[in-house]
Amino acid sequence: TGPETVSVRRVAERFGRIFGVTPQLIGVESPTALLSNAAQAQALFGYPTVTLDQMLVWIADWVQAGGASLHKPTHFETRDGRF
Repeated sequence: TGPETVSVRRVAERFGRIFGVTPQLIGVESPTALLSNAAQAQALFGYPTVTLDQMLVWIADWVQAGGASLHKPTHFETRDGRF
């Protein structure tokens, strides 16, 4: 959770550019989303010093280097708040 609202599609497209592939997205985005509000964290700690794009690049580097994964489902499709 951060100061930006970012769609799964946008993140997948960015990873696709980094990895040199076209993401294959299944289904259609819903008109609503379950979001978290990070305003209080931002008020306490300030705006993040790491950009969203830099974080995605770091994650891509980790994956490409064979970094460990917990292999847990993302539950991006969950609509009721139960994960």
